[in-house]
Amino acid sequence: MNLIIFGPPGAGKGTQAKRVAKELDLTHVSTGDIFRDNIKKQTPLGKEVSELISKGNLVSDHITNELVKDRLTQKDVKNGFLLDGYPRTVSQANFLDILPGKIDKVINLQVPDEELIKRIAARRICSNCKAEFNLIYNKPKKEGVCDNCHGELIQRKDDNEESVKNRLAVYHKDTQPVIKFYENKGIVINIDGFQPIEKVTSNILGMLE
Repeated sequence: MNLIIFGPPGAGKGTQAKRVAKELDLTHVSTGDIFRDNIKKQTPLGKEVSELISKGNLVSDHITNELVKDRLTQKDVKNGFLLDGYPRTVSQANFLDILPGKIDKVINLQVPDEELIKRIAARRICSNCKAEFNLIYNKPKKEGVCDNCHGELIQRKDDNEESVKNRLAVYHKDTQPVIKFYENKGIVINIDGFQPIEKVTSNILGMLE
């Protein structure tokens, strides 16, 4: 089975991608991981990505497509994969269409924007070990202190309300056409992400049976 997962910032997409991939014995393919791996290995495309990022530029569809194409030819994806973070544009979706490995289902996590803003604004990260907490549903035992290493918990600069609203607007603008692309194929399953983590996972797995 080959899957794609979509979800706005704060919807728990990364968490669900890992849980679902593990439950179904699929390879979790994250574009972020692909970028980091190629940069670390200093591949030709990795060097291009590193240079673009260092200048604050976005990675082009062409480079992203080539990196994903290479990743999907590796042995560990032959029994199925779950794509996380790709495709982000209709152009990328069209490119994915011509690669081996038909997409069976597209998981679309849906959470109201107001809830996402509250969730993200409540996120805290340890300044030392980078562990993540949330003041709403994953509070640290001691306010402002990491449970793991006792480091100081801080709020990331882009986790303020204004920044989150902008990120959500960009997500809706860029991702809606891609979801429509797959809706036209009849393979999108919409999942209520405004539920406990375990319930969301259960709903996804139930819809994939």
